[in-house]
Amino acid sequence: MTARARLITLVVAVALLGTVAFASVMHASQRAGERDTAQPGGPPVSAGAVSLTGSGRMVFRNMAWGPYRDDLVSVPVGDPGGARVAASVRCLRFYAAAGTGVCLRKEDGALQETYFASILDSGLRTLHDFPIAGIPTRTRVSPSGHMVAWTVFVGGDSYAGSNFSTRTSIVDTRTWELTPSLEDYTIIKDGRPYHSADVNFWGVTFSDDGHFYATLATKGQTYLIRGDVAARTVTTMRTNVECPSLSPDGTRLVFKKRVPGADPDEPWRLYALDLKTMAETPLAESRSVDDQVVWSDENTVMYGLAGDYGDDLWSVPADGTGAARRVAVAALNPAFIG
Repeated sequence: MTARARLITLVVAVALLGTVAFASVMHASQRAGERDTAQPGGPPVSAGAVSLTGSGRMVFRNMAWGPYRDDLVSVPVGDPGGARVAASVRCLRFYAAAGTGVCLRKEDGALQETYFASILDSGLRTLHDFPIAGIPTRTRVSPSGHMVAWTVFVGGDSYAGSNFSTRTSIVDTRTWELTPSLEDYTIIKDGRPYHSADVNFWGVTFSDDGHFYATLATKGQTYLIRGDVAARTVTTMRTNVECPSLSPDGTRLVFKKRVPGADPDEPWRLYALDLKTMAETPLAESRSVDDQVVWSDENTVMYGLAGDYGDDLWSVPADGTGAARRVAVAALNPAFIG
């Protein structure tokens, strides 16, 4: 190749590289301009103020890929699939009641990840951080906002099998008195004190500041328990109940139940339990739900199911009628404000 030909080839190559670089810069600039107006795989998202007070809003974890993934976002209750306002608070699990929020979050360190339970005020400012011992899985706030509970995996990462270990903690936000583990409570099973090294607790739902329901697992069986904070006791009520969620009027629980013949990796169906009659009613959701449902009103529950971008929010009537319907894509852990 002559010197002239080599020079022409070099000039063409430089021009081509310049064109590619310019196109890349323009594309990046366009994407940056879209940050505050569109979210890949979900409704439009824009940064703004999110509050845990007021009325008519729903706050949840945004699951759509993009700059706002895992941020807490707010939408109108009447339009859960609509445009989202994002706070600069990122959570792996979230819940709120009466102006108190709890954010189970991760911090990436140089050597390992660490996890915290952050108690938030109504403006999502951190009031107190508690180090937690494993992967966040469940969290709840009492109706008054005074009591907060959370569960983490300290061994394993799924409830589907038997090879896992959990730790459930409760804190009083008025005094910051922490119960590090419900395993410190006395267990009353079949009317007698019970002790076993394999005990696990998860899925607290508060009835008031002094009492709660949750799941106890031991010897391959799960139990619905009722807890008494002052007495530091939990008492078994019935078997095969996981992740209970108490209705706003305190009369019913919706929970996940293992059903015979189901896929071992997807063993659960949603049921409602009448606490007066103890009658169970299967809900009109035929898929396995591995979530602690949230009551959106007296007659409806919401829960997460796997979607294209993580999880989608679904709802179903709590009395066994109707049908399940998707209410928001790329969303998880809803809390209803006001």
